[in-house]
Amino acid sequence: MPDKSLYQIALTRVKGVGTMHARTLMQAMGSEEAIFKGDIRRLESIPRVSRRLIQEIRHPEVLRSAEKELAFIEKNRLRLLFFTDEGYPKRLKECMDAPVLLYAKGNTDFNREKTISIVGTRNSTRYGQGFCDAFVKEIAGAFPDVQIVSGLAYGIDIRAHRAALQNGLSTVAVLAHGLDRIYPGLHRQTAIEMMENGALLTEFSSETNPDKHNFVKRNRIVAGMSDAVVVIESAEKGGSLITADIANSYFREVFALPGRVGDRMSDGCNRLVADNKALLLQSTEKFIAHMGWAEPRTDKKEEPRQRELFPDLTEEEQRVVDALTRSGAMQVNTMAIELNTPVPELFMLLMELEIKELVHALPGGMYALR
Repeated sequence: MPDKSLYQIALTRVKGVGTMHARTLMQAMGSEEAIFKGDIRRLESIPRVSRRLIQEIRHPEVLRSAEKELAFIEKNRLRLLFFTDEGYPKRLKECMDAPVLLYAKGNTDFNREKTISIVGTRNSTRYGQGFCDAFVKEIAGAFPDVQIVSGLAYGIDIRAHRAALQNGLSTVAVLAHGLDRIYPGLHRQTAIEMMENGALLTEFSSETNPDKHNFVKRNRIVAGMSDAVVVIESAEKGGSLITADIANSYFREVFALPGRVGDRMSDGCNRLVADNKALLLQSTEKFIAHMGWAEPRTDKKEEPRQRELFPDLTEEEQRVVDALTRSGAMQVNTMAIELNTPVPELFMLLMELEIKELVHALPGGMYALR
């Protein structure tokens, strides 16, 4: 039987197939191979799968291109993470626009209990660099298994990676190009060191250049695979602010390091706080407290609540309560996928349930029954 990796790669080569289409195709066809080799009549019967898309799927160049990429992966011992795989970053999987496939090089688990993304300006100052070093060191002292995610760029990104390495933490660099290169080249040695207890991660295949629009796409992975995004210095405009906006859309916690009024490299962070798009990052201790990480964990589950206890619940509200009863606590994006409910609509339901004092919000976009 052909390696399913070939068909997983091929799926990313089809124009017009994103995560939602891929999920639909997988559910309808049953396997990656069946999408490309199965009865074409089954493809034609899938809602919202056009004849043109079917022609793209069955174009012979798709599999030829995938075969070339698979040879590169095997030669360089890369890991493939398909969105249905156990090892795929589970936080990222919660996001509606998560990549179908990720390529990884290194040795780490992308599903650590605690993950923080640290981003910031390429033109960092001593203030930002010093805070980054101290923050990572203090986090490492409190949680030695935490994972630090960033983008391997100049400035705060590389500072965060190096601070993680110095303090024995796992660190992941999300790249805006394929794994046949390291950009910027000056950070190659750090990238090599990271692979001992971390990884290089990308959605881009080999021979993909680090073009500007790829960095914007990369930012959604940085935001999506973490519990919280920490912005350490940013000008009024910059990629870090895009990452913060994406993180907010994913209902992740966003923190920003404040600076003096008039400091150009603090303008972006100050604006995030002023616009209520980020929480004020004053200290590691307060960060930990807000995230709820200082509180002792309990594995005790509440007794299931029966529907008759809530006679005033609508059918949609009851589905939310049932989901939370089964899981104990859920991230809002995960809940949206499980219930097949748009996030804005789900938020209205959660708000109603909060008013009825049946659920409460937790850090990181999590919700649980009271």
